[in-house]
Amino acid sequence: MIKDRVLIIDGINLFMRHYVAHPAMSENGEQTGGIVGFYNNLTRLIVRTRPEAVYVIWEGGGSKRKRDLYPEYKKGSRPQKLNRYYDDIPDTYENRNYQLKKLIEILKVTPVTQIYIEDAEADDAIGYICSYKLKNKNKIIVSSDHDYYQLINKNTIIWSPTLKSFVDSKKVMSRFSVHPENFCLAKSIVGDKSDNIPGVKGVGFKTLSKCFDKFLCSEPYSIQDLLQDATLLKASSKRKIFPDIENSEDLIKRNWRLVLLDTNNLSHNQIKKIDNCLENFDLTWNNMKAHKIINQDGIRGIDLLSCSQLFRQLRKG
Repeated sequence: MIKDRVLIIDGINLFMRHYVAHPAMSENGEQTGGIVGFYNNLTRLIVRTRPEAVYVIWEGGGSKRKRDLYPEYKKGSRPQKLNRYYDDIPDTYENRNYQLKKLIEILKVTPVTQIYIEDAEADDAIGYICSYKLKNKNKIIVSSDHDYYQLINKNTIIWSPTLKSFVDSKKVMSRFSVHPENFCLAKSIVGDKSDNIPGVKGVGFKTLSKCFDKFLCSEPYSIQDLLQDATLLKASSKRKIFPDIENSEDLIKRNWRLVLLDTNNLSHNQIKKIDNCLENFDLTWNNMKAHKIINQDGIRGIDLLSCSQLFRQLRKG
């Protein structure tokens, strides 16, 4: 294991990726693709990255603070597609919830720290953990969510299960023409259709960086500086983007509060719970209990023998 390297997993993001696509079935006739796919993906990531610690952060019913700020947040989002492999077996939320509960139960007997914060989103908890609790660690965040790009720096990269590659500052710059340091501000302007966050109409990432070259810099670009630049540039250009941004101050500031991954959308009690989970985690690896949980539900496709040595090494740090 590599000292000071940690793996931080957006639990629901990785689980749902396998739940909708993995064809595994148990001996009892239950869909188990989410369990099998997540667990095996986790062990492959541990082998590849060799972290000293692994943290799985679970969604806690969504962010009440974000919904209070903007009631339309995530409203009307397309329902999550359920397992797509079996036409003759009806997809049910009961099966999805069963798999989640079973996966959490299995992970409890491994040296993996699980964190669940009620009325908070995983990305806000991960933002707090990265920026404060594990600031000086070398962090690998596992998620396909672009919101995490704002956290990328010399100590933090992303493993994208969708791209099947690591994402660093260079990749973000290449794809979006925006430096991670200013990705949050850019997203506050562009908006996010997947979360039902409207942006400034007609403005995309690359247009933004062409008109405001400070988005390409590693120095932080503030909303106030952006608005001042828009006003100055409006006087010498006929491009519609400048007055549109100048007149969208309230929209941009609200979106910033929705998109920023820091402590702004976490309460004192939620932060305290995260701290407690990080400081009091149990590195127990109970191989016999893991076998019992898996066997009693007839779950197939998890190689616990190959996992044993991995988890013993992880337990030792």
